[in-house]
Amino acid sequence: MPNIAISTRDVARELARRYSTMTHEELDVLENLLIPMRFQKGEIILKAGDTCTCIYWIVKGMVRQFYYKNGKELTEHMATENNIVMCIESLFKEEPTCLQIMALEPTLLFIMPRKMLEQVAMRSVNIQILYRKILEESLIQSQIHADMLRFETAHDRYAKLVKRQPQLVLRAPLVYIASYLQMTPETLSRVRNASAQD
Repeated sequence: MPNIAISTRDVARELARRYSTMTHEELDVLENLLIPMRFQKGEIILKAGDTCTCIYWIVKGMVRQFYYKNGKELTEHMATENNIVMCIESLFKEEPTCLQIMALEPTLLFIMPRKMLEQVAMRSVNIQILYRKILEESLIQSQIHADMLRFETAHDRYAKLVKRQPQLVLRAPLVYIASYLQMTPETLSRVRNASAQD
């Protein structure tokens, strides 16, 4: 993976821009929390049975969360640059997760350890707002995905993914997109062909 010239300060600024305005002192505090980590394509970032202790911010690359059911891999979530990933139940219950996180491309992440983030949030309203908005975003994304699977047709699910996360559609393997949308690869191929003709 080529070296990407991005500093913890750059990431702190981007997080502040996206989630909460911050003073220079608060940016310093946030910057000191951030830890860069690099993963190769196919490398497991968090495995089933581990406890999730961090919030992951994707700077470069793509990841997916998945689990096994009846011997099959099922994709729960996928994300590309400038998105948050976490196993929220494991993070807050401090219990092992059933989910795994894997890099689908060479990936650069910056992690924020939850306990350290909570400590600094106690002393900074703006970091508290950032933390709350990150959690809100994660919960909203989960709800949108759950509602999409419950209420929408295969065609509508694919159309919504194209609109909301076009990079995933362009970059993720079709088998993972199909799993994420809870359809077979054959159904996804038909849906994609029909969408291309619309």
